[in-house]
Amino acid sequence: MTASAQLNEVFSSFQGEGLYLGQRQLFVRFAGCNLECQYCDSPLAREVTPTFRYEAQPGSHKWENRPNPVNEAELIALIATLALPGLTSALTLTGGEPLLQVDFLKSFLPLARKELKLPVYLESNGTLPDHLNEVIDQVDVIAMDIKLPSATGQSPYWKEHQKFLEIAYLKSFFVKLIVVPETKVTEIVEAAKLVAAVDDKIVTIIQPCTPHGAIKHAPKAEQLFAFHTSALRYLKDVRVIPQTHKLLGLS
Repeated sequence: MTASAQLNEVFSSFQGEGLYLGQRQLFVRFAGCNLECQYCDSPLAREVTPTFRYEAQPGSHKWENRPNPVNEAELIALIATLALPGLTSALTLTGGEPLLQVDFLKSFLPLARKELKLPVYLESNGTLPDHLNEVIDQVDVIAMDIKLPSATGQSPYWKEHQKFLEIAYLKSFFVKLIVVPETKVTEIVEAAKLVAAVDDKIVTIIQPCTPHGAIKHAPKAEQLFAFHTSALRYLKDVRVIPQTHKLLGLS
């Protein structure tokens, strides 16, 4: 039986977050998420819809609607039209939460790696470690969020994050902490200790939120300095990097 996926959009753009900032990547945004973070900048991706968007001309903001769900062969063919040799550095799986559709990923990723010859870059909220374990061999780079309660408006996921960290450590990966004006230094310390318990050399990005929805303001400069100072008590490499694709007006 052919596996299928529910998507939100497929497009080519510049990576706007984290350690691989500025690289041109091919993005497959999966529909559906197990969280409802109050700072979410892709709220439409939380819902499964009859169609998904496809941007045939990168940066044009001219989108075509394609039907959901899509099977492995259809998605690979669509990606191949955008993933131009020498221009695209990675196939990026984002969301929503890609790992919710782990059954599709288990069949899709081996085919995609063979046909497209691109590294697979997974962006995840870091709360589904068992699902990660099912596809870890097919992933090259992992961008893992640690969800701080002040930023999500939900309960913490420390246990899930710990297990996720231990599995992701098998690959090239880094951690993101999205912070809002309400974020406390104690949360940064808790997250930093969690990462350091696996390896204090794991690169950790403090990412000030882009105001959106319920979040009306980004953290102040003095807060970012305090967060950075606190994290460096436990970690060797901590960086403050905002969402640059929002500044450029890109997806």
